[in-house]
Amino acid sequence: MAPSTKDLIGSIDAGTTSVRFMLFDEEGTVVDYHQLEFTQFYDHPGWQDQDPHEIVDKVNECIEQTIAKVEKKGVYTRKDVKVCSVTNQRETTVVWDKASGKALTRCIAWPDTRTAHTVKELAKKHPKGVDAVKWETGLPLSTYFAATKLRWMLDNLPEVKKAHDEKTMLFGTVDSWLVYNLTKGAAHITDASNASRTMFMDLRKQAWDPKLCEFFGVDPDILPTIKSSAEIYGKVEEGALAGVDIGGIVGDQQAALVGQKCLSPGEAKNTYGTGAFLLYNTGDKVVDSHNGLLSTIAYQAGPHAQPQYALEGSIAVAGSAIKWLRDNLQIIKEASEVDCAAQVEAAECVFVTAFSGLLAPVWDSTATGTLIGISGFHDKRHICRAVLEAAAFQTKAVLDAMEKDSGVPLRALNVDGGMTNSDVFCQLQANILGLAVERPAMRETTALGSALLAGQAKGLFGWDLSRPETLKRVNMAGRDAFEPKIDEAKRKELLRQWWRAVERSRGWHEDSV
Repeated sequence: MAPSTKDLIGSIDAGTTSVRFMLFDEEGTVVDYHQLEFTQFYDHPGWQDQDPHEIVDKVNECIEQTIAKVEKKGVYTRKDVKVCSVTNQRETTVVWDKASGKALTRCIAWPDTRTAHTVKELAKKHPKGVDAVKWETGLPLSTYFAATKLRWMLDNLPEVKKAHDEKTMLFGTVDSWLVYNLTKGAAHITDASNASRTMFMDLRKQAWDPKLCEFFGVDPDILPTIKSSAEIYGKVEEGALAGVDIGGIVGDQQAALVGQKCLSPGEAKNTYGTGAFLLYNTGDKVVDSHNGLLSTIAYQAGPHAQPQYALEGSIAVAGSAIKWLRDNLQIIKEASEVDCAAQVEAAECVFVTAFSGLLAPVWDSTATGTLIGISGFHDKRHICRAVLEAAAFQTKAVLDAMEKDSGVPLRALNVDGGMTNSDVFCQLQANILGLAVERPAMRETTALGSALLAGQAKGLFGWDLSRPETLKRVNMAGRDAFEPKIDEAKRKELLRQWWRAVERSRGWHEDSV
């Protein structure tokens, strides 16, 4: 059925290495898009910087190029774009001068680990150590989150400390920075999902916590105003979208949860990229993890809506293991060749891809990559299968932890990301989970998630996230469901072998304890 209106929603998807601008219609179909990469700076081991002004410039260029493409086709014009949303790499930290609007330094990107010493010193300040702020924020002290990155800037960059102390500085994650620039400084805001990744926000109150700010030594006046994930924040002030409302902001992994329409407790998605990010909807209650997971806000669908929460688990290595097979071992020439795994009935070996330790739910930085059970019988097909199974086993481990924490059984797993282009992998994942794995044909679920929130904020198409039936036509074309094809006894044996391999991988780097 064709869309009944020409109204479009724009989505700015500001990822870790590239930005995109996408246009969606009322069925969640991508009308057109443009994507550009931006520079990553690796000045020292463990560092990853970005130029905040380059990000803005690339976003503006993507908007201009997308509008030019769509108008050239003659079906839509820029006037059909009714609202523009933003989804973004989370935790990446930006500071800028509130008078000039110029960045004071480069962004510190979310994977950056220079703050390890900062984390260690902060942990010493509290009897709970790395769990010092976990009850309030749902997060352990870590190099991952924005507060430790900002603390490092204040301790190591005199220009940042001076601006902070003189109250001429503003702070934000990438969503805040983009909206500030799109509105020409009229809006210094963030949404609840991004705020929940800073370690400055009380997870239950959705408000900046003065005690948390004091703990990190940060002036709360530099922080953006926390808004819901679905309201109008201002207007784009110039360019092809001048005059268009900005509405719908959400962090990228939470956006994928929304884009997959995982809107009820017990629904989950996994995005298989370089690593893998699992989010599990826990409804309107914060679930405190006792199994090594993070508690986070999933989204807040309007200023008066009850926030929805999620448990999150991260897998460090997923698609990057396939890249390792291609680039380091060179046993495949293209990533798609990993599907040769289907030519053998079983891997007959286990690969624990702990290239930099294991994350949730094991949390062992001393673990190492381990390929075990090999013999002269094995060839590259078995190794490829073991790599695919490794991501599937780790997903099973995280989802089991999520069920223990939440008490709500998983009904199906919604998947997206590059690895899900492989039918072989999706079937292996279903087999190992013992659950259906559901994959949409249109897998731009991150951009779609922010578009859904913007559509609700603008009152378009009758979309209402509290009533999932209003989204029943969205992104339904060509969905695939992979059902388990092995019995429970076989599944248990595979999992037993996996955990045996995990135990053998642990403690290898003893000197790093």
